[in-house]
Amino acid sequence: MSDEPPILELRDISKSFGSVQALSDVDLEVRRGEIMALVGDNGAGKSTLIKCIAGIHAADSGEILFEGQPVNISGPKDAAKLGIEVVYQDLALCDNLDVVQNMYLGREAHNPLQVLNEPEMEGRTATTLKSLAVTTIRSIRQPVATLSGGQRQSVAVARAVMWNSKLVILDEPTAALGVAQTEQVLALVQRLGQQGLAVILISHNLHDIFAVADRITVLRLGRNAGLYERTATTQQEVVAAITAGAPTKVSGIEMDAEAPA
Repeated sequence: MSDEPPILELRDISKSFGSVQALSDVDLEVRRGEIMALVGDNGAGKSTLIKCIAGIHAADSGEILFEGQPVNISGPKDAAKLGIEVVYQDLALCDNLDVVQNMYLGREAHNPLQVLNEPEMEGRTATTLKSLAVTTIRSIRQPVATLSGGQRQSVAVARAVMWNSKLVILDEPTAALGVAQTEQVLALVQRLGQQGLAVILISHNLHDIFAVADRITVLRLGRNAGLYERTATTQQEVVAAITAGAPTKVSGIEMDAEAPA
């Protein structure tokens, strides 16, 4: 393993909403080229943690390091400047716009006369989709409403990758997809890691997790409940951590953070 620091490292992240403690001293790291799965039951704190990374929520305490340097992410623009992109479960695509328009939504390219630079946008869109081996989309000018679920997910991921991303966070990317479309999206996730991007994959589907993840971080009741090497664990062991795992750290004291092989 390289001595290079993790692309993203969270230390002792805590977040509460009134009397509800959503996160307590949570740690997370993801390395360049790694697919880190983030799993846990509903209410485990996954969404809150991701929103702290994305700048939607400010953590009450703790530290975020990006490429080894402490950073303050006070909003989504700060996250984007660092190279952090999030693909949420709803994808945030506009059905009435075509693929190119969705790829550049809010970031349109203009020529010196402030007219949309359509050739540049089309060229970069096509290049990005080709680099990710997205070959099932008939035309980059077809409306997103005409695409399948897997194709829509591919467009959302490609949009995230196109903006000089270093870390892509995928929130339930295979939810509500059929078998063939799920395989298509999982292959796309693997290609992101192969291209050197760091990926945080949130999913309730452990079959998908074990198909593509390098490591697995488990949250339970807002705390770390395990960190597993995918090749050295089993789905049963991860399920046990999700449903009944003890915190791996209490009041800043490390317990047995790594599960035994």
